Amino acid sequence: MTRVVLAFTAVLFSAAALAQDGRPYAGLEQRTVKALSEQQIGDLRAGRGMGLALPAELNGYPGPSHVLENSDALALSPEQRERTRTLFEAMKAETMPIGERLIEQETTLDRLFADRQINLANLRAATEEIGVTQGRLRQAHLKYHLAMMDVLTPDQIARYRALRGYEVGHDGARQHQMQH
Repeated sequence: MTRVVLAFTAVLFSAAALAQDGRPYAGLEQRTVKALSEQQIGDLRAGRGMGLALPAELNGYPGPSHVLENSDALALSPEQRERTRTLFEAMKAETMPIGERLIEQETTLDRLFADRQINLANLRAATEEIGVTQGRLRQAHLKYHLAMMDVLTPDQIARYRALRGYEVGHDGARQHQMQH
């Protein structure tokens, strides 16, 4: 019976993949900014990380947003809560304008293609600007993860990792914390 269910599931997934074959972007041409989903635009405007800080997050450097979400479980002191809140607000204040700039740049690139004004020179300029902005946005998110290392104790970092469901045994954060 289990094999039949597994085989049936495999057939369904194969059929779904075949149905989309050749049309993976169908419907995306209706987007306001072709390269960004409405969710991504909303995240950029709200200063959310969108996975940009995964190297920090998954290597034991908690982010202020998730620390605040787990503040009770982490038993943050009033001072730690305030420092984390301050970092979170600073992160949003820094990343929201960068996110807006990225949306503007992607809109410009999209418009160049839509208006048939694209050429190698403005393609190069537009994509290089986008790359710089993406780098600035990522750096901004990552630096606030780094700043959290001066707020939390090694035990709180370990607890954070467990709360987030990460492997607790591999905790580069403790090594980093001990070097300070």
